[in-house]
Amino acid sequence: MINHFCKVPLWECNGRLVRVAQGQEPADTVIRHARLVSVTTHEILDDADIAIASGRVAYIGFDGHTAEHCIGPNTKVIDAHGLFASPGLFDTHIHIESSMVGPSEYARGVVPHGTVGIYADPHEVANVAGLEGVKAMWADAARTPLKIMLTTPSCVPAVQGVEDTGASIDAAQVAETMTWPETCGLGEMMNFPGILSGEKNALAEVSETLKADKPVTGHYVAPDDDRGLNAYIAAGVTSCHESSTFQDVLAKLRMGMYVQLRQGSAWLNLPGYLPELVKSGVDTSHCMLCTDDSHPHTIVSDGHMDRVLREAVRLGLDPVTALQMCTVNAATYFGVGLDMGSITPGKCADIVLFDDLRDFRARQVIIDGDVVARDGRALFDVEPFAWPDFMTHTMNLGFDVTPETFRIPVDRPDGTCKVRAIGIAAGDTLTRDVTAQVPVRDGSLQADPKHDVLKACVFDRHHGARGTHAFGFVTGFGIHGALAQTVSHDAHNLLVMGDNDADMALAAQTLAKCGGGEVAVMDGKVLALVELPVCGLMSDKPVEEVSAEVDQVEKAWKTMGCNLPSPFMTMGVMSLACVPFLRLTNRGYVNCVTFKMEPLVLE
Repeated sequence: MINHFCKVPLWECNGRLVRVAQGQEPADTVIRHARLVSVTTHEILDDADIAIASGRVAYIGFDGHTAEHCIGPNTKVIDAHGLFASPGLFDTHIHIESSMVGPSEYARGVVPHGTVGIYADPHEVANVAGLEGVKAMWADAARTPLKIMLTTPSCVPAVQGVEDTGASIDAAQVAETMTWPETCGLGEMMNFPGILSGEKNALAEVSETLKADKPVTGHYVAPDDDRGLNAYIAAGVTSCHESSTFQDVLAKLRMGMYVQLRQGSAWLNLPGYLPELVKSGVDTSHCMLCTDDSHPHTIVSDGHMDRVLREAVRLGLDPVTALQMCTVNAATYFGVGLDMGSITPGKCADIVLFDDLRDFRARQVIIDGDVVARDGRALFDVEPFAWPDFMTHTMNLGFDVTPETFRIPVDRPDGTCKVRAIGIAAGDTLTRDVTAQVPVRDGSLQADPKHDVLKACVFDRHHGARGTHAFGFVTGFGIHGALAQTVSHDAHNLLVMGDNDADMALAAQTLAKCGGGEVAVMDGKVLALVELPVCGLMSDKPVEEVSAEVDQVEKAWKTMGCNLPSPFMTMGVMSLACVPFLRLTNRGYVNCVTFKMEPLVLE
C-alpha cells in the first residue's frame, strides 16, 4: 500500500538515509540522550540517539553507539536528556465532528498532546452533506501537519428504513473513495444486521474495500458472540471498537479481530474491561486504543491520546504495552507499518518526547522531522476555513416550531398512561427499553419531571415540509427545562427533550435560527448556546472558544439538575439506531435488536 501521509516516500530518500546513517552526510536533526521506547521489542533503551533526514529516521544509536557522526554544522541538535522518545500517537477510530470544530482546528488541539495521526470516520458530515462534505473536510485537513487519514463512511444512513438523513452513500461511491489518496479503509460497519442478513449494499461496500486491499473497520454490538460474530468477521470486518465487557474483547481477539479499546469523553469503557485483560495475560498485539468521540472541552482541558494512556496505565496496563496499542499495533493494522508506528530506521520521524510514562505530558512533538508542538502549544496556526454554502445552510425544518408542536395527542382520559421510554446510563452508549407511567392532561401525554421522565422529539431537519417528526420519552437525565441539539447520531436531525413544551419550543427555535448546535433553556431563558453552523455539527471558531462555550452548556446542564459526564454526548446517541436497545428517530421508536419500529403507548 502506498502511504500518502509521509513527507517524502522512502524510495525517494533511501539513498540519503543510507549516507546519513554512515556519517557520509549530515542529518537534518539529531535527538540526543533520550530514553527510547522500543515498541518493536517492548524495551526502553537508555541514552539513545536518533538521527533524522528527509523527514525520516536514518539512524538510532544505543548500547554505547551515538549519532555524533551524523551531526554537521547545520544539524539541529535536540537535547532529550531525561525524556522518553516515543513514536507519535495514533487514534485508531475518531469522529472529528464530535470535537465541534473542523479538522484544522482539531489538529491544533490534539497535536500538542502527542497525537501525530488519526483514522477519522466522517460519517457525521456524510449523513448531512454526503461525499462532497467529506471532500471539504479533507481540504481543511490538508492545511495541517496532523496525518488525518480517511476511513470512508460505510453507513449513510446507519440503518436502512428507520430514519431520514441528508445524504446517502452506496457501494459504488465507496469504491470511488478507495481510489482517493487519503483513504485508508472503510469506516465502522455499523450495519451489522445488514451483513448478517446478506444485505446486498452492505456486503458490496465491504467487498469494494477488500478489493482495494484496505481494512474494514467494524461496530458489532449484538449479544450473539457465536454464529453472529463469526459471520460478521468472516465477511471481512477486522476490527471493532464497540466492546463493553472483557468477554466481548476476548471473543473478538480469539476470532482474530483487532479490538479498539475505547476511552472517549462519554464512552468510558476502559475500566469495564482493561483490568481483566491485564490480569488474563492474553497477548495484546491485536489491541489498539481509540477515543471514538472527544468533546472540545475534554481535548482542551484533559488531552487526547495522552489522556487515554494515562487512564490505561492507571488501570494497570504496562506503559510500553499501552504505547504499542496506539503506535505499532495501529500502523500494522492499517497497513502502514513500513512507514510509521515505530522509531526505527526508514520510518517517518513522528516522535513525541514525554517527561515520563505515567502522565504522558508531551514536551515536544515531531511530525515528519519537524517540531510542530512544544510544551502544550502548537507551533503551527491555521486561517479560518472557507466552508462551502451547502455546508452552512443545513437547517431545513420547513415550518415554525411552537409549544403546540410538542403536544402528544392520545386517546385516553385524564389520568396516567403507560408508555415506552429510553433509559440512559452514564458513560455508556447502550440504552434500555423501559416502561413509564406519564400523566395525561387534556388528551395529551405529559412529561413527569418528578419521576425523571422527559418528553423527547426528533425532527427531520433535512427535507423541509416533506420531513416528519416523532415523539418519545426518556429517563435518566434528571433535568428541569429543555435541551436541544443537532448533533444527534447518525442522521443528525434536530433532537429536543424537556419537561415543558414552552422551553422545548424556545430551544428548537434557537437552533433553527443559528443553523444548529446545542442549547440549554430553563424558565423561558436560554442559559447557554453553542452555535454549530457547519452542517449543524461544527463551529468556525477556534477550539479554545468552542471549549469555553461547551463548558457553559455543561454548567447549564448542572444548573438544570443533570450530573452525567458529558451529557451532551449521551443525549446525542438517543437517535443512534444501530446500538441496542431502544432509540428515537424522526420516524419513531426503533428496537435496535430486531430493527423494527415500536409503539409509544403500551396500553
